Amino acid sequence: MSRRMSRRMSRRMSREASVIGTEVGLHRVLEPEGVLPQAALRLDPDPRIRPDEVRVRVERLNLDAASYRQLHTAHGGDPDAIRREVLGIITSRGKMHNPVTGSGGMLVGVVDEAGPRSPLGLKEGDRVATLVSLTLTPLAVDDGLERWDGRSEQVPTSGHAILFARSIAAVLPGDLPVPLALSVMDVCGAPALTRRVVGQAASRLGRGPVVAVLGAAGKSGSLSLAAARRAGAGATVGLVPTAEEERRLAATGLADRVVRADARDPVAVARALGEPADVTVVCVDVPGCEHGAILGTAPGGTVVFFSMATSFSAAALGAEGLAADVTMLVGNGYVPGHAELALDLLRTEPGIRSLFTARDERDSAQ
Repeated sequence: MSRRMSRRMSRRMSREASVIGTEVGLHRVLEPEGVLPQAALRLDPDPRIRPDEVRVRVERLNLDAASYRQLHTAHGGDPDAIRREVLGIITSRGKMHNPVTGSGGMLVGVVDEAGPRSPLGLKEGDRVATLVSLTLTPLAVDDGLERWDGRSEQVPTSGHAILFARSIAAVLPGDLPVPLALSVMDVCGAPALTRRVVGQAASRLGRGPVVAVLGAAGKSGSLSLAAARRAGAGATVGLVPTAEEERRLAATGLADRVVRADARDPVAVARALGEPADVTVVCVDVPGCEHGAILGTAPGGTVVFFSMATSFSAAALGAEGLAADVTMLVGNGYVPGHAELALDLLRTEPGIRSLFTARDERDSAQ
């Protein structure tokens, strides 16, 4: 190869690397150099955008359940301490990235400016929900979170966030209250992947699979139950930790059977489920639920972990120690069409809407 051709190829590769870096936000990484935004310690939330970026005026954050639970526990439920820590994380890291759970959440806002080369299809004035994690979204708030009482996962605030070309956002539907739509879209990856996995299991088994959902009365759990039924589940089992959740879930009719057990107790989970499930979906926002899910899944079955509290080393080593021939999947929050599916389930399944509404009312009353 001639030197001229070599230099030309080198320049082309450099341009391609630069484009990829901009698409995924490498130019926003302050520390350490060379990692993607999600793995970064600090991001640059400078409001000036590149041609393929979008700036969003933030109205509300939605902390993921595992992160909020950890913060609540760490501070003994003290709302002022929770608020101070969340503000400190955002200020110091340029994003909402809980250093303990490694998770963040998502946000709602209005598009301030869309770069001319942004592929997201957004325009100024669109009210959107970001469908990518706050752990990789450059973020700055300017109100000190003073309007947030620290008592729920939803955080009213003002500031701005930056979306990259490879980010995902959806325009909010006009027929739903913003807090409700945000709650649904925060977990919309769970029902979409559940539908896919259950459909694949049905094809493999030649029958409707038995599907168990741990944490079934929560947001992602209830949506996953409904998605499993639509995908052809032969039977659905919802596992919950308390009598109150058992009562509420049973009243919705989303599960064929509702059982109660502490998802952190593997033997209790297996006993409560009885028949091992062909597909087990874990939507519990506390650590230590890996082994119960594995023990409650039939040989050749599939476990889907949606909780950010999951320890994937515990899952892998636990399955090995139990000689469990199961496929384990990490729910990454993105499946094509996930937002549309979740919103359709909310609109058409009264039981889901009742659970979400009751949850919002409880949070507001606290």
